[in-house]
Amino acid sequence: MGFAGSILLTSLVCAAAAYGQAGTCNGLSLGPGASLNSFVPFPTNNLWNTDIYNSLVDPNSANYINYIGGSVAFHPDFGAGLYDGSTIGIPYQVEAQTQPFVPVKITPYASESDPGPIPIPANALIEGYPKPGTGDRHVLVLENGGCWLYELYDAHYSKSQWSAASVAIWDMTINEQRPYTWTSADAAGLPVFVGLARHDEVAAGAIHHAFRFTVPTTQEAFTPPASHWASSVTDANAPPMGMRIRLKASFDISGFPADDQVLLTAMQHYGMILADNGSALYMSGTPDNAWSNNDLNLLKNLTVSDFEVVQLGEIYTPQNVPTGPSPVVSQFTANPNTVSAGQPVTLSWASTGTIYTIIAPQVGPVRGTSVVVTPSATTTYTLVTTNQYGRTDSKVTVTVQ
Repeated sequence: MGFAGSILLTSLVCAAAAYGQAGTCNGLSLGPGASLNSFVPFPTNNLWNTDIYNSLVDPNSANYINYIGGSVAFHPDFGAGLYDGSTIGIPYQVEAQTQPFVPVKITPYASESDPGPIPIPANALIEGYPKPGTGDRHVLVLENGGCWLYELYDAHYSKSQWSAASVAIWDMTINEQRPYTWTSADAAGLPVFVGLARHDEVAAGAIHHAFRFTVPTTQEAFTPPASHWASSVTDANAPPMGMRIRLKASFDISGFPADDQVLLTAMQHYGMILADNGSALYMSGTPDNAWSNNDLNLLKNLTVSDFEVVQLGEIYTPQNVPTGPSPVVSQFTANPNTVSAGQPVTLSWASTGTIYTIIAPQVGPVRGTSVVVTPSATTTYTLVTTNQYGRTDSKVTVTVQ
């Protein structure tokens, strides 16, 4: 299991239900682009999953819209088939909990990345497949049953080794966030997968989350749910990372095809969250031959002026980023700490102020306060605990005789 078998699947499902999560993460289909079967990552009160149809318009909405350019056309950055030899959109895949965990070499954003290991197969789909280019090269892997989401940016596989510019691991049962000012596999420090338009949701008739979108120029600022900026622009009218826009309720969607209406309805009720610098008003989705490119092209009749900015939360700049204590690890032990090869060892820990925990090597993300490992050689295990303010590491060595 992805969390090393320390927590029963039934307790995981109950935990998800306690957070008001839609569906169960052990009901996902397996494979590239597999259906989530109504599962929605993160609790229903997560900002990605919050209906903002009746939310107030931000006082600076008109200026943000004008900064992007009111006449700029909307562009669905996904579809069926190939463009210049590459699929159109950001792919993902669902793996079973039996998928082996492997290390990932991380540069240059290792200090803001999760160390892994990650259950990523050698043939994982890289954005742009079958001819990955020089773009973002995302790799997104969901773990069926484990409720973990693994995301890589600028991923490469060579000589039996995965490498990436950054790695982020997301616990889909809680409202996880990156530490303030940290990036993720997305420039805004957000999860990529949750903001993708997927055809399995369209086919089901409704989408209950916001979409991910890009604009060319952003502000040196972020607002929740974002945690990172990627700009030096200080103009207060430039959009901050995490800014949320929605399609105006007055926009008439009745003349669009049924699939488009599902997307447009979601834009009115959940909107789009600014996640990266890129082309203006490009909305992300998955490559899928079930899309109708003709129908998607009709969405290009929308312009920026058809949207409005939903009232933002606190806007964080270099002058007012929140600070606070990183997690405190009061205990990390191995029992026994000397064994023969293949004998079980219980790693136990106690920490406070922690949002999520990872154990490297071999184990990966964990829930609870203990896990059983079976080292084949002397191994130093590192407990990595993270919260919104930073990260704390603790180590313990198991000697194999």
